[in-house]
Amino acid sequence: MRLWIFLLTVLSCVAQTRFDVASVKPAVVPPGARIRTFMKGGPDTADPGRITWTGITLTTVLQRAFDLKPFQLTDPDWLSVERYDISATLPSAASKEQFKQMLQNLLAERFRLAFHRETKELQGYELVVGRNGSRLAPSKDEGPDVPITESPKTDAKGFPVLTAPGLAMMEGVQGTAVVSFLTARAQPVSSLAETLAKEFRLPVVDKTGLTGRFDFTLEFAPQAPGAVTIEAPEDAAPNLISAVPQQLGLRLESRKIPVSILIVDSVDKVPASN
Repeated sequence: MRLWIFLLTVLSCVAQTRFDVASVKPAVVPPGARIRTFMKGGPDTADPGRITWTGITLTTVLQRAFDLKPFQLTDPDWLSVERYDISATLPSAASKEQFKQMLQNLLAERFRLAFHRETKELQGYELVVGRNGSRLAPSKDEGPDVPITESPKTDAKGFPVLTAPGLAMMEGVQGTAVVSFLTARAQPVSSLAETLAKEFRLPVVDKTGLTGRFDFTLEFAPQAPGAVTIEAPEDAAPNLISAVPQQLGLRLESRKIPVSILIVDSVDKVPASN
């Protein structure tokens, strides 16, 4: 009896690392037509039991499957050009980690993905406390983050309004300038570092030593990928290099950061039959 229970448990764990049903096809894009990317469903969404991804690249799938930022992936150029349609069903109770494993198995089985990892030093930032101390407000909220499934409302200044722990960022316009408005509720500093890394497309490491969860907002001019010291125009919001110390009491110091890189060794352009 115990052996049967053990076998059933093993089979259940294996099943939870693969989609129940999955369809993978090259996207059909008529000549001259605009490429439209659409991603819907999955854990922590309104449709957790199904994904419908249209016109996506394998670079995007790799980043989702292995939880990578753009600078953590070295892949052939065509992976960010060729488009695919992926639809799949999964258990509605599947976790984010199980979902990532399902995507990894899909890449291995349908595209015969082979890869290895290396650690490289990349130009990036250390996030530290400023000379006059942090301006982050300790949060009174408790409990886990609540997934944001639709665009939140904004306040009079343009910041997203959150009714539960989480982090949201939206773009607005002030005069003729585009501005990014970030609201964080009950978030650790590591969440801020993650967000900054996505904006810079460079590694950002939390070296503040600050623990606990904080409430804060940040208003800044959208960051050009990889830019380090570009000054914002006079009529625009401050760039991140200026906004972080001015509004949060923290500072970004340029450093070489060791980063784990995923290197694609081989991958098929045409997926295996469904």
